Amino acid sequence: MIASLKGKVLSKKPEGVIVDVGGVGYSVQVPLSNFSNIPDAGGDVFLHTYTHVREDALQLYGFVSEEEKKVFVTLLNVNGIGPKLGLAILSGMPAQKFIEAVYNEDMPMLTSIPGLGKKIAARLVLELKEKLPRAVVSKDYSITNDAVSALINFGYKKSLSENAVERAVKAGSVAIEDIIKEALKYLTDGK
Repeated sequence: MIASLKGKVLSKKPEGVIVDVGGVGYSVQVPLSNFSNIPDAGGDVFLHTYTHVREDALQLYGFVSEEEKKVFVTLLNVNGIGPKLGLAILSGMPAQKFIEAVYNEDMPMLTSIPGLGKKIAARLVLELKEKLPRAVVSKDYSITNDAVSALINFGYKKSLSENAVERAVKAGSVAIEDIIKEALKYLTDGK
């Protein structure tokens, strides 16, 4: 199985990217929430990948963070969730926000994802509440929302802001000031 790819972006489109690794171009589907974090053609990229094998196809799914990949793989273990719907879920909202919605049993947020109805959303809550990494859930959902809002007010895109805040929370920041500072470091340094 192909666990990760590091190379140059040959092509970047909403439906996926093509990554050149040692002269071989790999087609990788990525969630839309990751799309803005992937460099344009010619830029270097590192993606954590999941290889999905079927009788008639081999497909790679790529994620900017290991945590997103873990959430994706966990989603695939839910009855009725395949790679297409799993990708749609992570395209509909960042992994952090999805995990919080599952733990908070936020059905309106979950059903706002295209392709995710009430029955599947209820099944996700039932099956994933104890399986998803609890450590990723932020202590105070409103603090993360406020931090994202502050970064958007600074002129950053929503998806970039959400990912930066998620990384800051994972790094151990708890106070809103620390979360914003850490997120700004990620956004300005690009690391």
